[in-house]
Amino acid sequence: MSPVCAHIIDDDEAIRDALQWLFKTRNVACSTWASAESFLAAVQPDWRGCAVLDIRMAGMSGLECFDILRARGNQLPVVFITGHGDVPMAVAALKKGAFDFIEKPFNDSDLVDVVLHALETDAERQLAAASRETIEARLALLTAREREVMDQILAGKYNKVIADELNISMRTVEAHRSKVFDKMQVRSAVELAQMINLLGGKSAG
Repeated sequence: MSPVCAHIIDDDEAIRDALQWLFKTRNVACSTWASAESFLAAVQPDWRGCAVLDIRMAGMSGLECFDILRARGNQLPVVFITGHGDVPMAVAALKKGAFDFIEKPFNDSDLVDVVLHALETDAERQLAAASRETIEARLALLTAREREVMDQILAGKYNKVIADELNISMRTVEAHRSKVFDKMQVRSAVELAQMINLLGGKSAG
């Protein structure tokens, strides 16, 4: 796993240096990139943190860079730095999933606050992804019959109804229910439902 980092992407060296110094005063680890092309050539799927991206640059624009990141499935939060005339573009980028934009000339503290929020959001996303992987791994331990019973439990059905619908005994339902709770590491149907909801309600692959 790569370290958490704010990636500053701007073709103006003075701005890169100023932002790097600013972030370090707030203990935000950062790296700098002189172009969108150089950043895209290096960025990896497991990079954590956020990107601080100037909209207008020589060569590839920040918007083009953002579109390529998302086309690759990269979900790093992107904070755009924009001039007044670029605000409509920045708003359009927000609709595509950009994290935020800061208009020039910006307040240093405001920019760092937005970046810190972006870093927190990325950390939460990473945690949620790890949680989904854990849940999916537990689901993989269930037998086909246990999944059937689990789906009936999630539908709020009583053991007797489940037994009738699956044509099995109540005792067998109870045994499967116990196995489902053990393998999913939950204590109740409510906990099970909350866990499955993290996967968007999809209990089966």
